[in-house]
Amino acid sequence: MDLKKASILVVDDDPDILTTMQLLFKTEAACVVTEQHPGNIPSVISKQQFDVVLLDMNFTASVNTGNEGLYWLSRIRELRPELSVVLITAYADIDLAIRALKEGASDFIIKPWKNQQLVTSLKTLLARKSGAQAPQNRTSAWDDKGIIGNSAAMLAVFKKLEKVAPTDANILILGENGTGKDVLARAIHHASLRSAAAFVKVDVGALTESLFESELFGYKKGAFTDAREDRTGRFETAHGGTLFLDEIGNIALQQQAKLLSALQNRQITPLGSNVPVAVDIRLICATNVPFSELVNEQRFRKDLLYRINTVELVIPPLRERTEDIEPLAAYYLSLYGNKYFKPDIRLSHSAKTKLNRYTFPGNVRELQYIMERAVIMADGTVIEPADLLFSSMENALQSSEKGTETNLNKLEKQTILRVIEKNNGNITRAAKELGITRTALYRKLGKHDI
Repeated sequence: MDLKKASILVVDDDPDILTTMQLLFKTEAACVVTEQHPGNIPSVISKQQFDVVLLDMNFTASVNTGNEGLYWLSRIRELRPELSVVLITAYADIDLAIRALKEGASDFIIKPWKNQQLVTSLKTLLARKSGAQAPQNRTSAWDDKGIIGNSAAMLAVFKKLEKVAPTDANILILGENGTGKDVLARAIHHASLRSAAAFVKVDVGALTESLFESELFGYKKGAFTDAREDRTGRFETAHGGTLFLDEIGNIALQQQAKLLSALQNRQITPLGSNVPVAVDIRLICATNVPFSELVNEQRFRKDLLYRINTVELVIPPLRERTEDIEPLAAYYLSLYGNKYFKPDIRLSHSAKTKLNRYTFPGNVRELQYIMERAVIMADGTVIEPADLLFSSMENALQSSEKGTETNLNKLEKQTILRVIEKNNGNITRAAKELGITRTALYRKLGKHDI
């Protein structure tokens, strides 16, 4: 449905907001009705047909849980279940807004909003509701941060990002290795109100139980044998900013209990101290392990999962968004073309075809390394198919569909040994070349008894 033909009801106890909405949609919609008293909602929607209700989440009185937005959302759903409801909320109410989405709200906007963004959101909502093609902005504000995508899957991710990034909501990022969870976490921080403060990343999956507490919570001089001076933990370092816990799915139950306590109490106690330290952080976590699998196997505490998973962002693997391969390749081509003094380098048509036919088991990270190697090795300004060398590890993984499990394991082990030897035993560099995380490489070392 076209917004120009739509009827909008705006319910808010702030007369200034009602006036602003009236002026904004005067030329954008067919009809705009404003209502200052939510108690009149049943009467208003029974007398007139509306396509969208813009509903404030908090009014002057308190109903049920203290949030009238949820109450009136449920009443509208009872009276007019087909009516789309968009909630108007403040940053502090983000958790309630997300709960409202689960209870039937179509969308939410955050004060202060950008007029054009609100108009576009309503156009998209109405187009989706009528089954029409929603207007799409083919360039993204996230492109310059390396998060590229025109696919439907990535546009859905961008829509969520625009809403949750400016808030303090805890975010859980799910996705396979190499999909860009780290890049996404940094982009969320830079788009948040905490962007001027620190972004602190911790690969918690690589921390042993003995290091977990000292790394996250810090320690005092003399707390243990090698504690020769006070050390600030990652929680304190991230105070006022964002703490990113990568590989969260790989921590032990004992570590989970300590992490949950810190998050619930919003304070940590350094090792060797009895004085708790208050911390103010925005938490982002990431894992390549499906949490349903972890919880079902009782490997992850449900109470911790609920604590870290206010909003869930799923990054699809590259093989499920093949239309993003060329834009991503162009991004890395420009990046490395400038880095290696080849600004005019480009992909031939046949090289593009080769990229599009590959399944990229290593996802975006693998594509990035392929483009960097191609820029370095290309003789001229045009990258040909022969310049695109796919990773030996990923080819080994692909060949598993054709060969036997025994042959795959043998090939995988040989590849790992060769790459480790090439990097003189440096596990971090070897993992990077193989296109996997250091933690994943350690697991493979154990698997092959290396």
